[in-house]
Amino acid sequence: MRSLDIARETCERYHPGLNKSLGEIPLLEREAKGSSVVEAFRTHQGASLLVPAKYGGCGADPLEAVRVTRAIGSYSPSLGAAATMHNFTAAMLFALADRVGKPTESQVELLSRIAPDGLLLASGWAEGKTEQNILNPSVVAVPTNDGFVVNGAKKPCSMSASMDLLTASAILPTEDGAQALAILLIPSDSPGISIRPFWSSNILAAAQSDEVRLVNVHVPDRLIIRATPEDPGRLDDLQVAAFIWFELLVTSAYVGAASELVTRVLERSRGSISDRAAMCVQLESAVSLTEGTARAVRDGIAGDDAVAAVLVTRFAVQKALAAATEMAVELLGGIAFISSGEIAYLAAAVHPLAYHPPSRTSTAEALVDYFAGGPLVLS
Repeated sequence: MRSLDIARETCERYHPGLNKSLGEIPLLEREAKGSSVVEAFRTHQGASLLVPAKYGGCGADPLEAVRVTRAIGSYSPSLGAAATMHNFTAAMLFALADRVGKPTESQVELLSRIAPDGLLLASGWAEGKTEQNILNPSVVAVPTNDGFVVNGAKKPCSMSASMDLLTASAILPTEDGAQALAILLIPSDSPGISIRPFWSSNILAAAQSDEVRLVNVHVPDRLIIRATPEDPGRLDDLQVAAFIWFELLVTSAYVGAASELVTRVLERSRGSISDRAAMCVQLESAVSLTEGTARAVRDGIAGDDAVAAVLVTRFAVQKALAAATEMAVELLGGIAFISSGEIAYLAAAVHPLAYHPPSRTSTAEALVDYFAGGPLVLS
């Protein structure tokens, strides 16, 4: 379909050969636990998409990023979800580096290796709890002479088997005795990090979303990013930016999964012209919402307006994808459904968009207050 072709062309421009590499693996094999899709992502410069050019990356803008993510999700919904976690984390870290002005040498060294070395980032934020803000702290840190000892767990944690760096949020004491959010950069080979089985479903199994457990993991001061007296709001601002990136990218990953189903209907000319048109209208409304919001973010929308925009997009897209997917499965017909597990898999792989936080119900009051003219206050 036309809009998916554009997304895949964008993906090819940033990650040459990735489309072909993914397409050569049978769908159910590429979606299975132990699949090679994450390594294909690494091999084809997947780590570099949102890394600025001055750090050796692609420096893609939000519109290009959602198109790339949609293309990846159309081949592998698992990889679409995993790539989202890497990319939103990268966007937040590099925005932070620019805002800090003078990150430590250790931080610069790590950031400068992500694109050239294909380092993959896992997020230790609280994304697995459906009623919780994705940016709430998920670990507990206790001060030592030269940093902090960290304990906690993230489950599920995408890219758990392939990550090179885990980022985590924690509440740390400040010099004046108060407490403030900080970001911890934790190499994946740090003593005390272990991976435990967690993800039991075969849906999105290739995203490597198991439990990452941290037991007495030492994080030196040089790998901790904090607010400063000169810029006390920088982490708060960057949390908002990270939230916006996450919602945009994760939405686009599931648009990709639905796009593959709809494409199969069009390729087989299933159903009546009016049914196919109605199905495509549902899908293209999701595409237009996602890309339109990405354009607005690219062009400068920020703060409450941007957060409200990505939430409206996400929740509206959920409904549109559900309708498009239901129609696609119906039009493909019973023989297609029973002769291959791919149709059922793709249909099921669209639904987890609703499970990512924040949930529709948990944000209802905040959105209604915002629509009525008040501030947007998410818990």
